[in-house]
Amino acid sequence: MPLVPVVQIHRRDVPQLDFPAGTDLLQVLWCPFIVDSCPEPTPRVLWRSSDAVGPVLDTAPSTVATAPGDSIPAPCVLHPEPVTDYPSSDMPEEVSRALSVRMEELKARTGLWYSYHLAEAPGIKLGGYPSWTQDPCWPDCPTCGRAMDHLLTVSSWEYDGMSGRTWLPLEDRDSETGEERRDSTGGRGAHSPAQVMFGDAGGVYIFECGSCPDRPVDHHWDCS
Repeated sequence: MPLVPVVQIHRRDVPQLDFPAGTDLLQVLWCPFIVDSCPEPTPRVLWRSSDAVGPVLDTAPSTVATAPGDSIPAPCVLHPEPVTDYPSSDMPEEVSRALSVRMEELKARTGLWYSYHLAEAPGIKLGGYPSWTQDPCWPDCPTCGRAMDHLLTVSSWEYDGMSGRTWLPLEDRDSETGEERRDSTGGRGAHSPAQVMFGDAGGVYIFECGSCPDRPVDHHWDCS
């Protein structure tokens, strides 16, 4: 079954990411039929040396043409930007209770919802906290039993009409109004340059165990 590229990250662009020794390139691929019970559903995570990468295929295998189009990311360029994530669903209950009054006061004063506007960054991202649609579901490493680390989120969109109020990049805002620039169709809703869609606007979280030498990988689909 052919694999299609999902994301490619060079170490020089994300020096904060913990690359294994001797590698400087992260590649994530998956089967384009992954939503339809692909025989190998787990995304493939490859840590490589860019010097060892061979010739690049000019075209994808013909079988990819029959795959769902919304499971094949559209070609686009990433511009990594470090941000700070705060948990919402993963926040300990006692902390959530202690902050609830402040969160309600903030919403009343500014209209900002903590979970939408100030907690986990939405969209395609490395590290941080998953922006869960359903209940948190951290997998355990099959080798050491420890909870795995969040490596990558691939989401159906970068932000929507609500979260874009704080997560829309400054360079994509209108310089006068501070609001999102209208696209060619006049829309102001969800923004998805990768043109993927999982279920009802969900996403997939890819996890790995950085404590084990072979860095086992797992994933979790999370749709509304």
